[in-house]
Amino acid sequence: MTPAPPPGAEGGTRPRVEGDREQEILDATLATLAEVGYDRLTMDAVATAARASKATLYRRWSSKPALVIDALKSQKPAHAPVDTGNLREDLLATYCGMGGQADQEQIAILASVITAIARDADFAEAFRRDFIGPKAAVTAGIFARARDRGEIGPDVDLDLITPALPGIVLHRQFLLGEPPDQAFITRVIDQIILPAVAAGQPTAATTTSKDA
Repeated sequence: MTPAPPPGAEGGTRPRVEGDREQEILDATLATLAEVGYDRLTMDAVATAARASKATLYRRWSSKPALVIDALKSQKPAHAPVDTGNLREDLLATYCGMGGQADQEQIAILASVITAIARDADFAEAFRRDFIGPKAAVTAGIFARARDRGEIGPDVDLDLITPALPGIVLHRQFLLGEPPDQAFITRVIDQIILPAVAAGQPTAATTTSKDA
């Protein structure tokens, strides 16, 4: 009679990839991503960097897009949205803190996947849904709370203003080649975003005209 294979052997119960070991693989994924870019990243390369077998990776992640998305998400611990009670302070805390758009490590990682967004439909869909989506929701929440507090007018188009700040910052980084810093982001907030949302509020002249 053939003995049953030991746990972890082919055909037996395979241990899950989780905890510290999972994070080691995700860290290796990000390191490989930064080194070679998304297009040249392979499961074999990640397995080698993480000192794991390719089969181990596939037991946890069904595809390269799934692995890379999880690696990207692992870099910013989940936390409650910032709510200081003030629009300016909420934007500064969100965009200038660790993991924000002044974080050059995050910018470098984002740069490594830019081409994949245009070339890999599966990755682009997962990236927008699982990585960009939650970040956009945080910013949308900041503006919605500001509107509820009366800091911005009810006529401000939140769908238009929500992506404005990250759009300006990423344009500067990727098209102009000028890395954003906290001072730049602060100027964008003070000179573009806040005046733009204030423009949606009735001015004294408008109110007087309507009352006349």
